[in-house]
Amino acid sequence: MSDFQKSFSESTSSIKFDEKYIDNSVQPNDIGVAEQWAVKTVDDPCVGNLATPVNSGYFTKAFINNLPFYREGISPNFRGLETGAAFGYLLYGPFTMTGPLRNSEFAITAGLLSAIGAVHIMTALLVLYNAPGKAPNVQPPDATVKNPPKDLFTRAGWADFTSGFWLGGCGGAVFAWLLVGTLHLDTLMPIIKNIWTAG
Repeated sequence: MSDFQKSFSESTSSIKFDEKYIDNSVQPNDIGVAEQWAVKTVDDPCVGNLATPVNSGYFTKAFINNLPFYREGISPNFRGLETGAAFGYLLYGPFTMTGPLRNSEFAITAGLLSAIGAVHIMTALLVLYNAPGKAPNVQPPDATVKNPPKDLFTRAGWADFTSGFWLGGCGGAVFAWLLVGTLHLDTLMPIIKNIWTAG
């Protein structure tokens, strides 16, 4: 240790800082940034579920808890209807724009049939999830979702969700097909498809 360091370690007087460098707005009882962003265990620490700034932040919790799967006050059938409508609507575009018949005059109808086929496959998977001998696993409360819907994780609730998903998925694909045909977006689709090929 140098003589300079010894003089500081052996001195008994407290170090005085210039007043302009002292922030009086921060008090010792305030929650610090490190404590606010700390990773904490949720319920049982052995489960390995941690509350992090990502999964327990305000935006994440508001977004996840507002999804139809977790939103409070709606029936399992309506949860499935809303989820399926989003899936069917969003699946129509990729099948129409990138499917094998994308350059033919049947691209719009092929996209509709492909999206409905994909919805049928996903519905079959939801049926298979409910098919074994016991009811679906009930999701425990965690850092993001405090009250998971208990009526959804029963055999009857999951069956209602599945039927709603099928109806919503087929309806969402048909709605997208009607929009493309009615608004004459089929005339714009070749332009959009050829954006990446121009050069």
